[in-house]
Amino acid sequence: QVQLVESGGGLVQAGGSLRLSCAASGNIFVANVMRWYRQAPGKQRELVAAITSGGSTNYADSVKGRFTISRDNAKNTVYLQMNSLQPEDTAVYTCNADINDYYRLLTYWGQGTQVTVSS
Repeated sequence: QVQLVESGGGLVQAGGSLRLSCAASGNIFVANVMRWYRQAPGKQRELVAAITSGGSTNYADSVKGRFTISRDNAKNTVYLQMNSLQPEDTAVYTCNADINDYYRLLTYWGQGTQVTVSS
């Protein structure tokens, strides 16, 4: 089986930075697209950023210029560098990845990590 484990969340003041990590482990042949989602209380989950195995990226308009997604393919790990954080960035951040485990391509989810930005 495949597991995704996030780390790096926490409490930060407005204007501060955090770096999230999400490591995939288990029976992995290749990790294709890896993504970060977030969900704030009372709001729908939204896609924050995505990155392909080749390094192509896309971002939600609300985070462009502030957040950077990257990955280390050798470690099957995706990162989210978050700068200039604002209170509206407060949410549970969850990683997601399309992973080929030699037999099939499935989408896996992490457990989520809380990011809280104080004003």
